[in-house]
Formats: sequence, structure tokens, C-alpha cells
Amino acid sequence: MTLPFEPPARAAWFIRDRFGMFIHWGLYALGARHEWLMNREEIDPATYRKYFEHYDPDLYDPREWAETARRAGMRYAVITTKHHEGFCNWDSQLTDYKVTNTPYGKDVLQEWVTAFREAGLKIGFYYSLIDWHHPDFTIDVLHPLRNHPDALEMNKSRDMNRYRAYLHGQVRELLTNFGKIDLIWFDFSYPQRTYHGAPGKDHTDWDSENLLKMVRELQPEILVNNRLDLPFGAADFYTPEQYQPESWPTNQGQRVMWELCQTFSGSWGYYRDEQTWKSPDQLIKMLINTVACGGNLLMNVGPTAHGAFDKRATAALEVYGEWLKLHGRAIYNCTQSEFTPPPGCRYTQNGNRLYLHIFSWPFQEISLPGLAGKVEYAQFLNDASEIRMAAPHHITMAGEEAPSVEAGTLTLTLPVVKPDVQVPVIELFLKAHEQDTAQIDRILFMGQPDQ
Repeated sequence: MTLPFEPPARAAWFIRDRFGMFIHWGLYALGARHEWLMNREEIDPATYRKYFEHYDPDLYDPREWAETARRAGMRYAVITTKHHEGFCNWDSQLTDYKVTNTPYGKDVLQEWVTAFREAGLKIGFYYSLIDWHHPDFTIDVLHPLRNHPDALEMNKSRDMNRYRAYLHGQVRELLTNFGKIDLIWFDFSYPQRTYHGAPGKDHTDWDSENLLKMVRELQPEILVNNRLDLPFGAADFYTPEQYQPESWPTNQGQRVMWELCQTFSGSWGYYRDEQTWKSPDQLIKMLINTVACGGNLLMNVGPTAHGAFDKRATAALEVYGEWLKLHGRAIYNCTQSEFTPPPGCRYTQNGNRLYLHIFSWPFQEISLPGLAGKVEYAQFLNDASEIRMAAPHHITMAGEEAPSVEAGTLTLTLPVVKPDVQVPVIELFLKAHEQDTAQIDRILFMGQPDQ
């Protein structure tokens, strides 16, 4: 038996907002060939420093970023404060490897926080537990120096105790110096990945128990993801990455709060030559599928080294903005429905409003099992035009047997031509006495539909 979802009160905004922007931005933007280029190409820190010495995002305008996110229909954002390369996007007092020591010379994170708050967006910090630049971070299976002939010898002088103190100190800075932070996104633990017989890194390497305790003390309302390698129940939300769950994720029989993180292309950081960009159809269906399974979508942008979104990313964001302008009611504050959609469709629901997302356009009619007598009105969301409803019927030629129709099925009469939107949505107003409000209350904080 799967237990119902019971989120904490401080997560109400997260469930309501449903759609956020992930931002991966660091020195790897200069390399422009994947955010893991330091690992993939086994670049040592001294060689990698050329990116640090040439980092000058002269076109960086966080207010423009925030406005772009807002127009795309995103309601919160998470930015990389430090990725695996170890470079810090703020004026950390614990390292010289930071943006204020580059040619740019300013704290980009402080500017970002101010701009996104002013735009009315919730804010989150991504922080990598991994650090390939820090001299005390031991060389392991993911480290760029893993195949260096002296790797094991070099590890003898590296001290994870010192690195842990650094890690905890930086998280304390982030959660002390920037006001209220709504979400923190740690990345990541890998205990099963071995290197020359040595294990990967787990909660003991990060002292995750005490790290989480400090986070909760500094920011009691913050939401924390699940990548600290701690037991079930320690994290607030789970983070499937680069794949699409087909049902509500569970852990130990309990539905969990979750957020899918995805890229527009195959890379998180800016990748100049990447060609596997997702189509508008894929982008919209990804958002619908996620909310239809009770989750959030965190969609990633990798700004260029100039500090701008490239045209491909901007075009993809516009796809979301155009569709959500008309169909936002079917996403914000919605969740998985207890009704089963017909083939080629998805349901999302908010209270007495059930939303039918039609992935595969039918011919003139669509049958909705279990909804006969339960819907008082139906309309397209894109133009608020009425959809006519009827009991199921079939016209047959003489001598032919009419196909059987499931009892309780509602039939909607549709136009032959699909509406000119990426995915059409029909808003179904359920009759008040037909709502199973007890079930809905258990899976979603109730609220008025967003207009």
C-alpha cells in the first residue's frame, strides 16, 4: 500500500509554484564544452586556472535573467554557488578561488539574489559537496587527477577533516550573508563508486548529519534536497535527474515530495556545439508529465561566459512562457489526479478543477472513463471556449455491432482541427458533491486556482 503525501507546511510555496529555473554557471562556461570538462579531460587545477584568469562576464544582467525566468512562467530559481570545479560565485572569505578575484571583480551571487527577489521569485542555492580545486579534497574516482601516476601518494597529504571544515564554513556563509534562502540543493554523494579499491564519498566525508543540523538552525524554513547520503526522512524533497518518472516516486511505501531536474540540451553548463536540444513538444510534455505525477520541474539554463542566455535557451524559455500564459491554471498548485486519463492524455488537478492535457489529438470525440455525471462544465483553457458533453454514443452501419462502452464514461465533442497550441488542455469543472476532497487534501495543500 502506498501512503498518501503529507508535506510540511513550509513546503506550500514549492508545491504551488511547480516550475523553476536551474542555472549552472561557472568557469566551465569559457571552455563551452560541458560543465564536467575538468573531469572528462582530466585537467589539473593549474591548467584549468586559465579560465579563472579570463573570467569577465561583461554582459551579466541578473535583472534580465529574472525577467526572462518570470516571463517563462518560472516561479523560483536555483543557481550554482559552487560547482565541482570549486570556483565560488560569491565573495567567500574562506578561499581566493572566487569571482571577486577574477577580472570581473564583483560578487555575482549578491547581484543575483537581489534581482530575483525583486522579481518576486523564490531563491535557492546549489552547492557542490565535491571540489576538484581544493588541495585537501582527496583524489577519487571522479577527480580529474585520478589517473595521475602519483595520485595515491598525493592523497597522503590531503586531509578531508580540513575540507569538511571548509565545506561547512562555506555553507554557513551562504545561509548567513544573503538573507532568507528558500531552498538548498546539495550535489552529491557517491559511496558505491570506487577508485583503486577505495570507496567513493558518503555522508561521513561531508559530516552530513551535522551539516544538515546547521542548515536547519540557520534557515528553519529552508527546503533541503536528498543528496547528502542520509536516511529516508532527513531530506525534504527528492531529485530525479535527466529522466522522466512515470508515476509518483515513493520511498519505503511513502509518496515523496520531488523535483525533476532537466536540461534543454545534453549539458548543464553552456555547451557551444551541443545539438541535442529538446523540441517544444518535448518541453511542454515534460512539464505536464511531471506535475501529473505530483512533482516539480526545475529546467536548466547554462549562461555563456559573457553572462547571457544564448538564443537557443531563450527560444526554449519562450516556448514555456507562451504555453503557460494560457494554461498556467493546469500547472500551478496542481498535482496528480485520482482519476485515470484516457490513452494519449494526462490529468492534473486542483480541487474541483480537473485538467485534461491531450497529447494525441483525437477525431471529434474523446471518452473519459468514470466521469459521467460528475462534470458540470468543460472548456478549452487556451480560449475559454465551451466543450460540449454527452453520454457515449456510436453510429454503426447496418449489420455492425456497436462497440461496448465502459459504464460511467463521459464523451466530449471536439473540433476536427487541433487548437493552435503546443498541447491543448480542457478544464473540467467537477460537481461539488462528486469531489473526493479527502483524497485531494492528502496530496496537495488546497488553494484557489491561479488565474
